[in-house]
Amino acid sequence: MKRLLAVLRSPAVRWTFLAIAGASIVWFIYTNAADIGEALGRLSPWMLVAAGLASVVYVLMTLEAWRHVLRDLGARLTFRSAIPLFGVSQLGKYIPGGVWNIAAAAELGTAHGIPRRHSVAAMSLALLVSIISGTAVGALGFLVSPAPLFAQWGWVLWVGIPLLVLLVPPVMNRLIAFAWRLARLEPLETAVSTRGVALVTGWSVLAWIVAGGSVAILAIGMGAPATWLTLAQCVGGYALAWVAGFLFVIAPAGVGVREVVLAACLAGTVDQGAVAAIVLLSRLLLTAVDLGLAGIGAIDTRIVARREGRDGAGA
Repeated sequence: MKRLLAVLRSPAVRWTFLAIAGASIVWFIYTNAADIGEALGRLSPWMLVAAGLASVVYVLMTLEAWRHVLRDLGARLTFRSAIPLFGVSQLGKYIPGGVWNIAAAAELGTAHGIPRRHSVAAMSLALLVSIISGTAVGALGFLVSPAPLFAQWGWVLWVGIPLLVLLVPPVMNRLIAFAWRLARLEPLETAVSTRGVALVTGWSVLAWIVAGGSVAILAIGMGAPATWLTLAQCVGGYALAWVAGFLFVIAPAGVGVREVVLAACLAGTVDQGAVAAIVLLSRLLLTAVDLGLAGIGAIDTRIVARREGRDGAGA
């Protein structure tokens, strides 16, 4: 088992998977170019803009969830201060290795007086809440969605909903303490509170709804019925796709895996060309938002550094 985990953690394996996934996506686009082009032709530019704005809101909501974890652990960041820290660190998830975004957040956080163990805990807890809430939201999607995949895999409901017990603060605190002992890390001085977990979970659930809404806008723009069922299908499908991509550890940022699961969840709602266009556009929009947020963060950091340099010289 240890050897298998070592192989999965190997950068060579992750880079190889990324290369294979990228080549597969390129080949898929090439072989379905006509259908994808026809589906894109149906999409109004305004629908694309709306989906893009929803993607921006989704990423900012994940930022707020992470910021509330930090606050609950005793580190207070303003929204502006959080943007460069969160935005730049998130680029790490696109690098094979699986921990670069957490490591980057830990290093960048020291400039704001945040202990590394608090940054590691905050990012880890935010991800844990995302996984649990994403699984639960995806499971609830099975109850209302007409997608063939949901009809066949309804048993996931019995797996996803019980995971919510992990969000109970006493359970989560014991889980954190156990994980920290295994990792031989210094214990945290502050336990997560009921209010803190509730706020983080609330932001995470809202984020899933907005992310699924972005996918729903694209789907409706390409011919899906404009109904609440379509929204539920897209919200549940995206949440499950994200969780699957995250848990498939050798896929940087869930590349390939997320697209396959989301495509399966959308099957039967729109034609194959539209499904392909939706999953590709969803990935492109979110990647563009991540890059944009990182760029804004880098520029803001440089502006603050120059201002502090001028203030120091004046003094």
